[in-house]
Amino acid sequence: MTDPVLITVEGAVGRIRLNRPKAIHALTVAMCEAVLGALEAWRSDDAVRAIILDHAEGRGFCAGGDIRMLAESGAGDGAAARHFFATEYRMNHRLFTYAKPIVAVMDGITMGGGVGISQPARFRVATEQTRLAMPETGIGLFPDVGGGWYLSRLPGRIGRYLALTGHRLDGAETHALGLATHYLTADRVEDAKRRIIADPAAIATILADLSAPVPDARILQHRDAIDHLFAADDLETVFATLDDDRGAWASEQLATLRTKSPQAMKVALRLLKDGAAMANFADEMAHEYAVASRVVQRHDFQEGVRAVIVDKDNAPRWDPATPADVPDHVIDQIFAPLPEAEAWTP
Repeated sequence: MTDPVLITVEGAVGRIRLNRPKAIHALTVAMCEAVLGALEAWRSDDAVRAIILDHAEGRGFCAGGDIRMLAESGAGDGAAARHFFATEYRMNHRLFTYAKPIVAVMDGITMGGGVGISQPARFRVATEQTRLAMPETGIGLFPDVGGGWYLSRLPGRIGRYLALTGHRLDGAETHALGLATHYLTADRVEDAKRRIIADPAAIATILADLSAPVPDARILQHRDAIDHLFAADDLETVFATLDDDRGAWASEQLATLRTKSPQAMKVALRLLKDGAAMANFADEMAHEYAVASRVVQRHDFQEGVRAVIVDKDNAPRWDPATPADVPDHVIDQIFAPLPEAEAWTP
């Protein structure tokens, strides 16, 4: 059986290569544990001076997490799902706090869990093939793995727009929003890796030298509209504002939102509002763990996975079916702190 993560040391650079190409390198517990083990081994190893995090082959960097397993566990006692989240979030936090420079190469599909492992890196490389998104509201989940931290810190209301709609950013947009530090054409990526392995002290210079002119970021054409239409922190007002606009772009966004889980969208808005005020990333992870441990066992996640991943009819039956029908007390229950013995820790 092929290892799902290839871990090697080349020169003074630790290599972490995701290796589940048929699943677009979607993360499993074993993969998260492998990454954690490598980071811990290299933490005090003076021979390893930098880390490159990428994928071995295939059309994407990382499509997310093991959604089927999460749904199967959530339909039961949820223990395996909680174990996955706890492990994945420890990996996210370890990457976020790691002292040695990490280069994450987001070449191709970078969604959900892929965002979670790339955003903590000091150097984040996008290409013309990058497609970055947090599409979780479409399966009744929410933008976790630090989404409450990263999205809430984007300019204006763009983070709320991305969290609700699941809009896919291309490489230029990813760079323009600061989610990537560098933009390279895909044909220069391997050269960049070779140069970094040869001289890990010169990562910034190497990436700057190989950077390509960045195309216009199309999302910025809608910046004013996004800030106006997604200004509210309550979902009903967002829907009403979009409906009142009557413009073509607003109508497209409203049609998109009507396909998403109302409960998940309310969770996403609350998460970003809370995340903007978080003092540190560990607090964010503990907050998201409490939310994830509950959402994974609720109807909309089960139904979203059925509709999008299992049956693929893309016709989820959300319950409640509209934003107005999702009670505030349900969202409060989802966000309630866990008992100390069950809470997430780094």
